[in-house]
Amino acid sequence: MMTWLMLFVGLVLLVIGADILVKGAARLASSFGVPTLVIGLTVVAFGTSAPELAVSVKAAYSGQAELAIANVVGSNTFNVLFILGVSALIMPLVISKQLIRQDVPIMVIVSVLAFWFVQDGQISRVEAAVLFVGLLAYTAFLFYQGKSQGSATANDATEDDEIAELLKEQKPMWQNAALVVGGLVLLVLGARWLVQSAIELATA
Repeated sequence: MMTWLMLFVGLVLLVIGADILVKGAARLASSFGVPTLVIGLTVVAFGTSAPELAVSVKAAYSGQAELAIANVVGSNTFNVLFILGVSALIMPLVISKQLIRQDVPIMVIVSVLAFWFVQDGQISRVEAAVLFVGLLAYTAFLFYQGKSQGSATANDATEDDEIAELLKEQKPMWQNAALVVGGLVLLVLGARWLVQSAIELATA
């Protein structure tokens, strides 16, 4: 019973931690003059993956490499099949041409690359460096693309409105920094309890 409770609390901490981390980081970025579109493409987008990052890093650090990789693969599979499926059942999803021509092919290429890397039964540090450099390059490209767009499309305007809603409540910089730190702490705690309970349940 205690293991299941740890699992539940760990999930709750991951959700809360990611939420306040995104809020704090987005407001900090806004205070430094980062455009709302770029914030949406980077800070908010990456923040939603913070729980997965925390769980995978903790699993790898604990020597549970398969759990770290399975977390990423399972999460992506769940996102594509379940989240997209349920969302489209509720409301048909309108997809921009940029998503079809740019982001979806990149996702497919990265997935194939990861599949190729694990064929020998491991992801080496060199392969990890390739993946990480690819992330940095993609992030830099998003910054350049977001700042160079002179006129926003309807989809961009919607995204800007959503980010503007997040940023409308202005807070002092120290409070935003405290949110970032607090979010990271909750992510670490949530990841630790989630990984520990998952290992115990799998063993049982």
